[in-house]
Amino acid sequence: MSLETRITTDLKAAMKAKDQAALRTIRAVKAQILLLKTDGTGKELDEVGEIKLIQKLVKQRQDSLDIFEKQEREDLAVKEREEIEVLKRYLPEQLDEAAITEIVKGIIAQVGATGMKDMGKVMGMASGKLAGKADGKTIAAIVKGALG
Repeated sequence: MSLETRITTDLKAAMKAKDQAALRTIRAVKAQILLLKTDGTGKELDEVGEIKLIQKLVKQRQDSLDIFEKQEREDLAVKEREEIEVLKRYLPEQLDEAAITEIVKGIIAQVGATGMKDMGKVMGMASGKLAGKADGKTIAAIVKGALG
């Protein structure tokens, strides 16, 4: 089932359940999908694009959450946390650090990376292999740790 179909179904369910957090978040996702469809490029939204879209929305909310927590605005931080939880339903299951580390070590061995100068090669392969399963910051930190 495509993301758009799933969003439409979940939007109806959220309306019936009067779940304001889900409603707010799903409408935002639906708006982003509509923007992508009408941006004039004529590209179709494939599964990889759908995952990137959701990850982008999660990252935006995570950045806002960090700011709200620093400013001690708990009322706004709660909304961001709720939206992040709703968005995570549409992402594949996230890998833990141990699993990411194993994959990164395999990539390092495959590429033959020896130091930080090879970080670009390793990050390129790791980002492709772990797309949707881990965020870029976590991957970068693990790669730095393994190469450094």
